[in-house]
Amino acid sequence: MAAVLHVRAIVNGYGFGPEFRDALLKLFDENVARVHSTTRISNRALSIKTQGFRATALCKSFQELRVGGFALQTPWSLKHKHVKYLVDLWVAAGQSGGTIENKLTYLRAIAQWMGKSNLVGTLDDYVDRQALGLRRSYVATEDKSWEAHGVDAAAKIAEIARTCPFTAVQLKLQAAFGLRIEESFMLRPAEAARNTRMLAVTRGTKGGRPREVPIEAKVGILEEAARLSNGLTGSTVPADRTLKQWREWYYYVLEKHGVTKKGMGITSHGLRHEFLQTLYKDTTGAPAPIKRAGERPDQLLHEEGMRRVVEAAGHTRRTKANAYLSTFAKQERLQKKLPTIDEVRAALAKADGNKSHAAAALGISRQAVYRILGAGENLR
Repeated sequence: MAAVLHVRAIVNGYGFGPEFRDALLKLFDENVARVHSTTRISNRALSIKTQGFRATALCKSFQELRVGGFALQTPWSLKHKHVKYLVDLWVAAGQSGGTIENKLTYLRAIAQWMGKSNLVGTLDDYVDRQALGLRRSYVATEDKSWEAHGVDAAAKIAEIARTCPFTAVQLKLQAAFGLRIEESFMLRPAEAARNTRMLAVTRGTKGGRPREVPIEAKVGILEEAARLSNGLTGSTVPADRTLKQWREWYYYVLEKHGVTKKGMGITSHGLRHEFLQTLYKDTTGAPAPIKRAGERPDQLLHEEGMRRVVEAAGHTRRTKANAYLSTFAKQERLQKKLPTIDEVRAALAKADGNKSHAAAALGISRQAVYRILGAGENLR
């Protein structure tokens, strides 16, 4: 039986009235573990962690409505005007387009539970995302690999191994096979490597999508992981710890060794980026666009590199490769010197105030025009 979050502790912490609280608890009890994603292929219920994120986000949204003067008697009273108010509130608070989209996804889920499938729209239904700079981008602008930050992955992992060999071997799995953190926790090496050529990644995957990654000459890492596997689950999470306890310990060890954004400027997820960038280079013979090396492979080789990266990463859309590799066009724009505020204003004057025409004349995006003008206003 799938685990279901005990939601009462979450809901009771928001001080809702009895009628509202009881109705919300009933909705959560019956639905909080339900899958809402249309791309997920697993039939498993959502993890306790994801259920917690969902319940907390919804409680916070209803609390924000209450603070804003909307006294909803029950969640069933939710209307389009309430959603519009929340979006405007989040935009005014400077939240990113991705953050707001995630919150709308949670609202869309509860609306569906209540039989109001058309109640919550997309972010585009409420605001002009382009004008507000809220267009979500899946194109990397920063190289998150350890190499890009001057960190020798092998040496750093060897250092970490002296503190915790289990954490170190999970980092090795991430670096060798491009695993996500959760995938490296839950991988059962002996089971996943039954095919001596391909590693079957089936546990802890995003959306429950399994994939295979070539083992190549990395069998030694799998043998090391197998030796550290516990006898109960077959994974490298020690038998005396729950997954939650292990996750906390894992991040404690990384912080101890400076593997944080605030520390060395890296996270363990950067090992996945490095693996996929290397895969692209091995396939095409040219560095990934994010490396800004000025080299471009043949278009057919580029397409094959993108395909292999997406396949190895466990995504379904080709464009998701851009989150690790970036694009040549994006990197060219980033390296191009932006016009000054005075140059933008001059271009606007020539274009009679038309921002699209001014942006085209300057060779930048309309969104960049808004950013430059906004920066100028903030300096006043």
